[in-house]
Amino acid sequence: MTRLAARVLLATDGSQLAARAHEAALFWAKACHAELDILSVLEAPPGMDPDYQVNQVYLDQLQKEAGKVVDRVEADARRGGVTARARILRGIPAPQINDTARELKSDLIVMGTRGRTGLAHVLLGSTAEGVVRGAPCPVLTVRSAPDKGTPAPDIRVTRLLVPVDFSDCSLEAMEYAVQAAKVFGAAVAILHVIEPASYGLDFTLSHKGDVQRTTEAVDRRLGEFTALLKGQGLSGQHQVRSGAPGDAIVDAARAVEADLIVMGTHGRRGFSHLVSGSVAEAVLRQAPCPVLTVKSPKFGPGHARVMPAAAGHGSEGGKEKRP
Repeated sequence: MTRLAARVLLATDGSQLAARAHEAALFWAKACHAELDILSVLEAPPGMDPDYQVNQVYLDQLQKEAGKVVDRVEADARRGGVTARARILRGIPAPQINDTARELKSDLIVMGTRGRTGLAHVLLGSTAEGVVRGAPCPVLTVRSAPDKGTPAPDIRVTRLLVPVDFSDCSLEAMEYAVQAAKVFGAAVAILHVIEPASYGLDFTLSHKGDVQRTTEAVDRRLGEFTALLKGQGLSGQHQVRSGAPGDAIVDAARAVEADLIVMGTHGRRGFSHLVSGSVAEAVLRQAPCPVLTVKSPKFGPGHARVMPAAAGHGSEGGKEKRP
């Protein structure tokens, strides 16, 4: 069986809101028999002189707080039988996280979707966008725990939702999801979203082919994927929805009670749209479960593909054929 991850990197800002990401990182490291690297990046305000005495006191306090957090996570990991190492750096979080992931040859980055600066900054600002854009490996983003008084559900991976648009990157995400399903014994739900007719540049209503024929073709293709899943001993189902992709993905995740959404970081409309546009805003902000964005998955030279290979990734599945 392909090893899903040998090294997991937890990026934390040390806030209470990151506790859920800590739990998820430990869960994945234990399930994958992986080593856990814990990273906290101390971010100084722009223009701050670190040599100024008052600023040194401020940074030293941050260092102490971060040290307590990473030490606690490291201790929890070791109690759980996971080899863990911690480091604290200073600088701009996103590039420091991605540079560390490259240095350590991380297979997975885990981080929270809320932090000290709030949800909007983390999702749409420099940190999360920079990590997802520049990461050398898949990134698992985990929303913070519910408000006090609301019990947090256990971290688990029993149902996966995989949005597929038949682009190369979505096929790679599907392959990664299959391997994750094998590790966790999870069921897989495959989703394709057909967007409504849109206006062209000449303001005429344009349809992407006949809706019924397109739906039937997509359903057949997804049926082939489902059959491949079942051939691997996995429970699989598929569905076709119409509407805005982000909203449809979130609605489908709720409907199937997904524990994890696995999606590629590129799509038909390009990387920048997925990360900064409506799809990311709807999925990352509103998803009822963690979201795993797949980029440059590392399957290893002996990996036997299950799903059709993306273009340029071998001949087992051949070049993708779009419906």
